[in-house]
Amino acid sequence: MAMVVFLGVTVIGFVRNGAGFLRLFVPAGVPIFLLPLIVIIEIISYLTRPLSLAIRLFANMMAGHTMLKVFATFVVSLGHPSPAGRPLAFIVALTGLELLIAFLQAYVFAILSCIYLNDALNQPHH
Repeated sequence: MAMVVFLGVTVIGFVRNGAGFLRLFVPAGVPIFLLPLIVIIEIISYLTRPLSLAIRLFANMMAGHTMLKVFATFVVSLGHPSPAGRPLAFIVALTGLELLIAFLQAYVFAILSCIYLNDALNQPHH
């Protein structure tokens, strides 16, 4: 999904602005002797956007699933039902927490995707 956002933003940026889209990598007011270094940093920043989105989503999903697996293993290792099903209630609460985190990460993904698209459409000048 992150790669689709990245490719979509790049294509839309070139369609909307033509070769002027490359101004995204050249901030206004940069001294000429720093320009090559700044352009390289801006290109690396632009290329790592989909990677950062993908890693953020993957890490949160993996952490949530791992947490549930560990606590579910603890519940099974008890071997007998505990009073009032507290361990099971704890697992249900953690599942709810994981669901809440999933919604939050989807929101962050959508916001960042919109910010990246806005950069491509409106050509910000740093």
